[in-house]
Amino acid sequence: MSVIDRFREVAEQLTPAEHQLIKQILNSPRDVALGTASNLAQSIGVHEATASRLAKKLGYPSYSRFRAAIQEEFIVRADPAARVRNTLQQGTEAGLLSDLIRQEIEALARIEQYLDDEAILAAAAALAGARRIFIFARGNAQALAVLMERRLRRMGRPVVLLTGDGRDLAEQLLVMGPEDALFGFAFRRQPTHYAALFEHAAGIGAASVVVSGTVGPSLQPAAQHLLFAPRAGRQDAFQTLTVPMAICNGLVLAMAKVDPRGSLDNLEKLGQLIDAFE
Repeated sequence: MSVIDRFREVAEQLTPAEHQLIKQILNSPRDVALGTASNLAQSIGVHEATASRLAKKLGYPSYSRFRAAIQEEFIVRADPAARVRNTLQQGTEAGLLSDLIRQEIEALARIEQYLDDEAILAAAAALAGARRIFIFARGNAQALAVLMERRLRRMGRPVVLLTGDGRDLAEQLLVMGPEDALFGFAFRRQPTHYAALFEHAAGIGAASVVVSGTVGPSLQPAAQHLLFAPRAGRQDAFQTLTVPMAICNGLVLAMAKVDPRGSLDNLEKLGQLIDAFE
C-alpha cells in the first residue's frame, strides 16, 4: 500500500495536528524524506512525538521506516533493467498478462480517490481558455505529449510541443504570454528544466496544468492544476502509462464539455476537411 493510500485509509482517526503533518508531507515530500521526525514536527510547531505517533498510526514500525517509504515513493531512482527485473520477480502463478491486467484495473479504479470531475473540469477550462498550449514532457511521458498534441490540434487548439535542451526551450518560450498555458507531465521524478519552465509560466501569468504520478505533490514550483494518481506497479518496478492516459482522455472530454463550440465545431470542420482531402 502506498503512503498516500495509507493517509486516506486512516484519515478519520487522525488528530488535527497529524492532519497538519500530512499536509506538510504532501507539500514537501522531498524535504521530509531527507529530514528527521524532529524536522517534520518543527515545520508545523508540534512535538517530535506527534510525528512518531503518526508513523505508527499509518502502520510503520518506526519513523525511520516511514521516512524510507516516502523516499521510495517520491524520490526512488531505480535503473530501467532493475525495474523490469523487479516486476518479473513479483509475478504470480496467474501469469504475466493476468498480473498486468489486474494491476492496471486496480490502478484505474483508484483514480477517483485522487481526482474528481471538479479538478478535471477546472484544468480543462484553463487549457480551453488559453490562446496557445505549450506541452512539456521527458522520457516515456513524451508518448503522451505527442498524443495530446494531436488531440488538441484536432480540436483546433494552437499547440507548441516543447523539445530540445535548455537553449531550445528558452527560444520556444520566448513567445509565451499571459494568455497561454503550460501543460506538463512528470512521473518518477521532477524532470530537468521543469522548475525553470513552470517558474517562467507563473512569472508571466500563464496558466499551468500537470498530469503526474505520486511525485506530483513534490513538484516545485507547483502547477495551478495538478492531476495526479499512482500508476500501476511499485515505484521500483515496471510502470505503464495507462493511468495518465486515462486522465488525459478525461481532460480531452472535459474540454469538449466546457467549450463545446470551440471543440466540437472544430472537430466537425476537421471531418469535412478530411473528406475533401481523401
